[in-house]
Amino acid sequence: MARLNVNPTRMVLTNLKKRLRTARRGHKLLKDKRDELMKKFLGVVRENRKEREIVETMMKDVNSRFVMARALMSDTHLEEALIYPKQKVTLEASSRNIMSVEVPVFEFSTEGGGEDIFPYGFAATSGELDGALSALQQVTPHLLKLAELEKTAQLLADEIEKTRRRVNALEYVMIPNLEETIKYIVMKLDENERGNLTRLMKVKDMMLEQAHHYKERQLEA
Repeated sequence: MARLNVNPTRMVLTNLKKRLRTARRGHKLLKDKRDELMKKFLGVVRENRKEREIVETMMKDVNSRFVMARALMSDTHLEEALIYPKQKVTLEASSRNIMSVEVPVFEFSTEGGGEDIFPYGFAATSGELDGALSALQQVTPHLLKLAELEKTAQLLADEIEKTRRRVNALEYVMIPNLEETIKYIVMKLDENERGNLTRLMKVKDMMLEQAHHYKERQLEA
């Protein structure tokens, strides 16, 4: 603990006590915020783990289907089949607030093609390619959700770390320093008060001596 470099006066003491009350209140609020952020973060992490397992399973299926399609079709035919997509995908990014942290929200929509997503005829293509595109269409919402969850977890983790540092700074630095300084000022003021009282008593004795000559009377007696 380090004492603050201040003048030991009553005005400074009053201001330091106000700062100490504010620091303690802020410390409690920040601890509550940190604890609530941790609850939100753990919930997001659990949801992220489940979503990642879903995405990994679905992406394995997509990759295996594309591998089979590529084995059954030439590279030229595969490229020609996929070169002109039938649907247009639009991604919209917005945000929502979690404990004063702005986290992303992703939404996508498709235009054109209706339910028919295949941009090619079926004569020169493999059925595995149809399955691969269908599986890819199904995994897209989960990929966006996973990206949203991972970014949310990252932002919450950063905010938790900032809040933790503030809590520690208040708990281990600012509040102890204020308490030590207040204790020093109180001791200094008490010491000054005792010194003033002693001086007043001496002045009183001197004034009584001058007015009534107590010492001379005591000698004569």
